[in-house]
Amino acid sequence: MEKQKKIHIYELIGSKDAVSSEDGNALFKEIFKALNEDTIVTLDFSKIEFITSTFLNAAIGQLYSKYNSAKLREYLKLENIVNGDLAILKRVVERAKQYFKDKENMDDAIDETLNG
Repeated sequence: MEKQKKIHIYELIGSKDAVSSEDGNALFKEIFKALNEDTIVTLDFSKIEFITSTFLNAAIGQLYSKYNSAKLREYLKLENIVNGDLAILKRVVERAKQYFKDKENMDDAIDETLNG
């Protein structure tokens, strides 16, 4: 039987608003630890009323720097996430996949844009 872990985001961050990168990083660390132990992680979004892409980038987007899409599809599950928040998450995931697929060129493009 595979190991499983459910993370109640509201309980982890202590708020109905999942907005900060600090809270996102706290969630990332929990997910990362579980995935390294080949544990299926279910993220429970119960009681979460507001989510930002900043939070999701820190919590989930950076997982794509450590794991491939196939592993994340198999080991990361979602519960009780509303459609609007799911749409934000999908955008975050697509950007993360693009970024980490070609990180060096993306960093160069960003640096060039910012520094002329």
